[in-house]
Amino acid sequence: MSTYETMSFHLETERLVLRPWAESDAAELRALQSERGNGTPTVEHTRTLIAKLLTATETTGIALLPIQRRDEGDFIGYCGLIIGRSTVEEPEIAYELFQRAQGRGYATEAAGAVLDAAIATGRKRLWATVGTGNTPSFRVLEKLGFARHHVSTEESGEVAWLTRSLP
Repeated sequence: MSTYETMSFHLETERLVLRPWAESDAAELRALQSERGNGTPTVEHTRTLIAKLLTATETTGIALLPIQRRDEGDFIGYCGLIIGRSTVEEPEIAYELFQRAQGRGYATEAAGAVLDAAIATGRKRLWATVGTGNTPSFRVLEKLGFARHHVSTEESGEVAWLTRSLP
């Protein structure tokens, strides 16, 4: 039994709404994944991924949430807490936005809301892992008070580990 409160799965900021996944998000999530340049996953793969994310949320009490712009109502990416390379006690903050939505402060705004949600669960520390060449992600994490901890080498290349104490 977890000693932490369940994370809020509905977060709102001035410009954004973060909410639970719906099966109708599959096409947009698939398009976002294809922007990574590793090909486009199948619709079935993406639907399965959404089902796994929803199951993980039920099991862990933390969530990766779709991000919608409040005024436009469009899906622009996701942000939330995941176990990732870490633990349910000290989860990772993760985010990814469509290229068209980058550079406008949306990631910082969404991640700030997720950070507040993580604090509300009673957790003491969060992690983030970022490819060492991803300068925009480092800027987001620095704005949120994350500090570099160490670097590891993986198949995909060098990964920087950052951490932030809560609150």
